[in-house]
Amino acid sequence: MHDLVILGSGPAGCSAALYAARAGFSPLVLEGMQPGGQLTQTSDIENYPGFPKAINGYDLVVAMRRQAERFGAVFQMDACTEVDFTGEIKRLKTMVAGTLECRAVILATGASARWLGLDSEKRLMGHGVSACATCDGAFFKGKEVAVNGGGDTACEDALFLSRLCAKVTLIHRRDALRASKVMADRVLSTPNIEVAWNSVVADILDPNQEKVTGVVLRDTVTGETRTLPVSALFVAIGHTPNTEFLKGALELDAHGYIVTDGTRTSVKGVFAAGDAQDPAYKQAVIAAGSGAMAALEAERYLLG
Repeated sequence: MHDLVILGSGPAGCSAALYAARAGFSPLVLEGMQPGGQLTQTSDIENYPGFPKAINGYDLVVAMRRQAERFGAVFQMDACTEVDFTGEIKRLKTMVAGTLECRAVILATGASARWLGLDSEKRLMGHGVSACATCDGAFFKGKEVAVNGGGDTACEDALFLSRLCAKVTLIHRRDALRASKVMADRVLSTPNIEVAWNSVVADILDPNQEKVTGVVLRDTVTGETRTLPVSALFVAIGHTPNTEFLKGALELDAHGYIVTDGTRTSVKGVFAAGDAQDPAYKQAVIAAGSGAMAALEAERYLLG
């Protein structure tokens, strides 16, 4: 029997583990299928407080983990596949340890960015291919970049990048944006944003296999291809919260995000933090903050 089990080992999970461990609960952290979360795919992070110089995403997560372990948090390479939250004792079915029982749970399973599925995309992640304009846009100040997508997220990314970059090309597979009219109008009226209509990314170019130099666009109407020289490609086609195993166990919104009041879920004794309950921001510092909040809420719950 555990007092507290934390699912996920990204910034939210590590922060929750730190606070819970310092409160004396010796939390068990199940690292999940991607230990460290999405942050481990980021090469340099410049917007996390406390680091005047850029820090590698993997190094930041490792430092968070070691800090939590110092106070007694236990990290285990395992993932939860099924939950039973019907009773006061929560039961978690895992891939390795079997069924675990605990008094409280913090869900910090994160979200996974949707990608285009290109081999070149995988190879160049962190080298000009990114799913976070807010995180990585500053690295391409004054350069020409591209954003793939046509919804509100893609438009927001394009507008953000337009304030930093010389030119932004928004790549959209149709002849009209899916974004709200307000967002679409802002994009279309921004001088240094150009829209590549009826276009999809067929390939990402990197002659030296070190950084993005351009993308190959295929016209969805004619099938013709052309090369667009850019220094970065920001993929903005959405995220999928890692909550499939929670369906039916607690309240999720229409997109699969955990519905919370603060960090409290619809089930007493179960809390959520980070990208799994955050459809809006997707930032490491916000995830870490919500992890601390969830741990404080869990502490109050456990103390009765």
